This record gives sequence, structure tokens and C-alpha cells, in this order.
Amino acid sequence: MPTFAYVARSRTGAAQKGTIDAESRQLVTQQLQARGLTVETIQVRGGIPGLSRARRIKTTEVLLFTRQLSTIVNAGLPLLQGLDILSEQTEDQRFAQIIQEISEEVEGGETFSEALRRHPNAFPDLYTSMVRAGEAGGDLDGVLSQLADYLEATEDLKRRIKSAMTYPVVAFSMIILIASALVIWVVPQFAEIFATFGKQLPLPTRMLIEVSDWLRSWRLLVLIAAIIGAIFAIRVYGRTETGRFNLDSLKLRLPVFGKLLRKVAISRFSRTLSTLTRSGVAILQALEIVERTAGNEVFARAVRNAGDSVRGGEALAEPLARSGEFPALVTRMIGVGEKTGALESMLGKISDFYDSEVKAAVDGLTSLIEPILILMMGIVVGTIVVCLFLPILQLSSVVAGG
Repeated sequence: MPTFAYVARSRTGAAQKGTIDAESRQLVTQQLQARGLTVETIQVRGGIPGLSRARRIKTTEVLLFTRQLSTIVNAGLPLLQGLDILSEQTEDQRFAQIIQEISEEVEGGETFSEALRRHPNAFPDLYTSMVRAGEAGGDLDGVLSQLADYLEATEDLKRRIKSAMTYPVVAFSMIILIASALVIWVVPQFAEIFATFGKQLPLPTRMLIEVSDWLRSWRLLVLIAAIIGAIFAIRVYGRTETGRFNLDSLKLRLPVFGKLLRKVAISRFSRTLSTLTRSGVAILQALEIVERTAGNEVFARAVRNAGDSVRGGEALAEPLARSGEFPALVTRMIGVGEKTGALESMLGKISDFYDSEVKAAVDGLTSLIEPILILMMGIVVGTIVVCLFLPILQLSSVVAGG
């Protein structure tokens, strides 16, 4: 009998986790519902059935599935027929299997949102909550279209951030590799030539040779081990709640990149909350989902505190303003949206504004970083070359003077 790991919520909203031995997911659901719990996820623990889907499905695959299913449902075809069509034409075999299982679960009597919730590696909370709201409101095709738009905007934002981060990382790595190659392999050959001069070398040259000797000794292995150890320690620390908060807070204070990351977080918060509220998800549930998808613990904590305040009767704009993480423009627009009953519209405008800000920041960052990196490469390589040719120039002046 397989063992299922579950995540559920009580009537008060408290999360509960545990395991149950049962013959099927349906029996696990029945047992949890008998306890008065609302099922969120059920997964086979250590079992073969879930092994092939251990990795998360790519967002691009989910986006394509959502857009196509929206078109199929809008055209009037039954949901089950649409799922069967998409399971046959999906290239990713793991995702095709998931779609087929969803189709079987829906055919067995489950709602579409319940079937989606059983596959969290493909469909996150935001997705299933919106689908559930669409089913309740009888607007499944509209919600699927909103989801596809949201996923497209999210993927576009990710591409912009990757393009901003990839170039400097690659270019800086090339600078390090070129400088290391010169110091480790070229400098020793010059050092052998300098040893025949019989004169004291200039200070910059001596320092460069010392660095070369240091990098070619066992101490380089110690340095590499120390770097790997530091990275591992940071990753372990980042898995703790305090560590995650401190590291994310540090990221937001980085020069240049900190402002970009803050704009990305605000854009993600606004777009996610706007999409959820527009599809009919209750504000408190929407805030819980936004907290889990914030991508930054600092903003997640601010959203969590805001949710507690809203639960206590406050308007959303007030706790967000108190957090100090959201600019006055954002909180005031949210406040106006709450008073006029157009919160989702205001959130959409905020998201569009910060998306354009992120695009401008990425373009400006790319144009700024390129000349800086070229200058850095010139300085590093030029310094090494000058240090190597100083003794030769010194010897030439002595010979010319003699």
C-alpha cells in the first residue's frame, strides 16, 4: 500500500502536513475531508508512480497548455476532450502523463481544480485557486485566458532579468579566466627570463610573480575549497527563515541591482494580486498566494503582515505603507483602488508601470555594464603586461645609458 504525503488546511485556515497509507489519492481525500480538512496537495512518498514527475514542469510548457486549453474551451469543446487532445500533442512526456491523469481524475468525478491541485510540480497554488474561482463563476475559459496572460508577462519579466544578469556574469568570468591564464602560465616563463638579469626587479613585477607562485601552489586548492565552503554555508543559511530574510534584504540594498530587484518584486506582487482578484479569488486567500510566490522573503513578510491586518479589519494600503517596502505611489494607488472598488484595475496599472521601469532599468544596466567590463578587462590585462615589461624597459634604459 503506497504512502501519501499531504498538505491540507483546517476550517480556521491552519496548515497541516502528514502522511497516510491508502490505496489511492481518492481515499486519502475522503479521509482528510472526514476530518474537516481542505486538501491542498497529495503526493506519493517515495513511490514509483510519482518518481518521473519529481522535477518541476517548465513554465513555458504550462503556458502553452493554458493558452491552448483556453482556446479549446472557448470554442465550445468539452473540457475532457480538450485535455485528451493536449495530452496527445504535448512533447514533454512527463507533462503529457500529468495531463492524462488530470483527464482521468476529472472523468472520475473530480473538479478540474481538484485534479490540478494533485500535481503541484506543474500547477502552483495560484493556478489552481484561479481555476477554482473560474469554475465557481462559470468563466473557466476567461480565467484560463487571464492565466495565460499572467504566465506570459511573468516569463517576459524573467527573460529580461536573465538578460541583465547573464552578460555581466559571463563577461566577468572571462576576465577572471584570461587573467588567471596569464598569471599561471605566462608569468612563470617571464620569471625565468628575469632571473638571468641579475638585478632586483621592480616592485610591481615582484608582486605579480608572488601572486603567480601563490596561485600555482597548494594554497590555490585551499582558496577554492574555502570558496566552495562559503557558497555551501550561504546556501544552507539561506534555507532558514532568518537567513532567507537577511540575504534577500541584502540583495535589495545592493548598488544598482538592489533597485532593479525591488522593482521586480513590486511588479510581481501587483500583477499576481491583480490577476487573482480579477478572477474572483478572495482577498485574504489571494494575499496568502502572493506571499508564497513573492520570490523575496522581505516582501513576503510584508504581505503576510498586511494579510493579518486585513483579516483584522484594516484596508490593504495601510499595512503595506507601514512596512516601508512599498513606495508611496504604490500604496496610494492601492488605497484609491480600494475606495473606488477598482483594486484589480489599479494593481494592473501598477504592474504595467513597474514592468516598463524594469525594462528601462535592464536596458540602462546593459548599456552601462558593457563599457565598464571592457574597461575592467583592459585594466587587468594592461596591468599584467606593464608589470611584465617593466624589467625589460629598465634593462633597456641601463644598456642605453651604458
